[in-house]
Amino acid sequence: MQRSDFSHFTPFRVRYYEADAQGILFNANYLAYFDTCIIEYLRDLPFDWNAEKAKHNTGFHTVRALVEYAAPVRYDEQIEVGTRIEKLGRSSMVFKFAMFGKGESNVRSTGEAVWVNADQTAHKAAPLPEVLRARIMKKEKIAASS
Repeated sequence: MQRSDFSHFTPFRVRYYEADAQGILFNANYLAYFDTCIIEYLRDLPFDWNAEKAKHNTGFHTVRALVEYAAPVRYDEQIEVGTRIEKLGRSSMVFKFAMFGKGESNVRSTGEAVWVNADQTAHKAAPLPEVLRARIMKKEKIAASS
């Protein structure tokens, strides 16, 4: 993945408690960063996740999370995480992530998260909200798949 593959970036600075004994970002914290990136991406669309949950009794479940590590990210380092949606299904979205040092082009880490929209009572897949689908398709210039 390259920086040019992304139009949305979320900045971070690695805090002391996020690092391991070697002063490197602890492996589980990559997923926490990616989760923050998803929320910021949705805010920027804009999409009001809380209003949608209340209106339709649906919410997103993470069904897949993947991190691949390429180079260390160290304590107090400034980084930028690119976020995009690679695929839209009937009820799911595939997010892709790439972590870069601030202003750098070399990838430190990549990731993926798959979210499924689900009815919160039945715990069954539910169609993605049309407003969300339309905004993502416009932003990412992708077509929906079933």
